[in-house]
Amino acid sequence: MDEEGVVHFSNAPSDARYRKLRGRPTGGGVYRARSAPPKVRTLARNGVDDTYGRWREHIRLAAEKYALPEELLLAVMAVESNFDPRAVSEKGAMGLMQLMPGTARDMYVDDAWAPEQNIEGGARYLRVLANQFEGDLVRTVAAYNAGPQAVVRAGGSVPNIPETQEYVRKVLALYKSFKAGR
Repeated sequence: MDEEGVVHFSNAPSDARYRKLRGRPTGGGVYRARSAPPKVRTLARNGVDDTYGRWREHIRLAAEKYALPEELLLAVMAVESNFDPRAVSEKGAMGLMQLMPGTARDMYVDDAWAPEQNIEGGARYLRVLANQFEGDLVRTVAAYNAGPQAVVRAGGSVPNIPETQEYVRKVLALYKSFKAGR
């Protein structure tokens, strides 16, 4: 547990505070636990929200470079990692936008732990998927989570995978909320 009360889990401990646990943490996705679930903050109307403020310029530049709405990058990042650049999923996805090692390589990311590279790689991957699925936001978001082949196998729809269906719902809800400035 760090000084902010966040419990960290790792399969490769790098600090003396780590202790071996029996079993595995409950829940999927990011290995992080708090006494209450973290809340994603919405866009600040004046100034920069410190939840993702450190990455705001990288988000803006990546969105501009890949012709994507900033709010989409924010929504994906919020659901993937809750803006935590050190987040690791149980499947090995890394960083803010939870890039798998192979995806990171494919998107020319040398260091998936470097937030600016991770954001760039995640935005590039969203652009690749948006191109593949002709700009369809629902299919693009589903493919980001389940992989493009899963969407193709599902006949171009959101795959019948509960995690992916919930993921799409959350990302789209946050995207709409961010677009509305809430």
